[in-house]
Formats: sequence, C-alpha cells, structure tokens
Amino acid sequence: MPPNIGEQAPDFEAESTLGKIRLSDYKGKFVVLYFYPKSFTPGCTREIQRFSELYEEFKKLNAEVIGVSADSITTQKRFAEKYNAKFPVVADKEKKIIETYGVLNEKGTSAQRVTFIIDPEGKIIQILKNLKKAEEHADKALEIIKNKKS
Repeated sequence: MPPNIGEQAPDFEAESTLGKIRLSDYKGKFVVLYFYPKSFTPGCTREIQRFSELYEEFKKLNAEVIGVSADSITTQKRFAEKYNAKFPVVADKEKKIIETYGVLNEKGTSAQRVTFIIDPEGKIIQILKNLKKAEEHADKALEIIKNKKS
C-alpha cells in the first residue's frame, strides 16, 4: 500500500551521489522526495535543473531535496554532476523505494514522476503528480513549504 497524505513517510537506506543516506537522517527538516523516470531524458533534465536552481531557497527553508530513479549510481553521479545537483540523487536499481512509495510505472521498468513533500516529523503533507511540466515539481514543492513555514 503506497503511503498517503498524513501518513509517516516510509524510511529507506540507499546509495546516493553523496554516499549512503537514510530518509530518517533528515528528521527535523522538510524533505522533497522526488521520483523521476530516467536520467538524461528531456523532462527529467529540466526537473533536476530546476531543483538545482532552487536548491539554496529550499535550504533556507530547512528543506532537503532527494531525487530517486531506477538508474545506476554511475549514471546518477554523471547526471547530478552535469546539472550541478548539490542534493543526493538516489540509485534505486532494485526499485525497492519506488515500489514502497507506489510510483512504479505500468510496465514496471521505472518510476513515475511523483513528488512527496514530507514535514520535519516525517509525515507526508503533499503528493504532486500529473503536473504539465516536469520542472513544475520544484516550484510547487517550494511554494508548499513556504506556505507551511508562514
């Protein structure tokens, strides 16, 4: 059963571009956990670029961004480096996190484009999906956190 708004976000441990991370490492911060289909594709490229552009603003709001796809750690490192992503980008080759969050695509090959916004207590406060543009995920997530902080 995928998690819903108001529920605790499932913890995970994973290999990322910044080494091993756990979601629970970020308790006390807002977390923008965004899933995307495939590194280096047009939509996913615009999305990581926008999250990178807004990253300092997220940090000012005590928020961390974590990107997740089924790509390998080698691919994730190249992707994060090319687009200057200072946040962890997770390699979920086995699709364990993708399945836990219920965002596996119909073919079972990759993640859908879905963003979970998690509050400092670890509860899911918003789930973004079906947005027209991939990069809107970053802007909407920032707006939601700003509204929660005010």
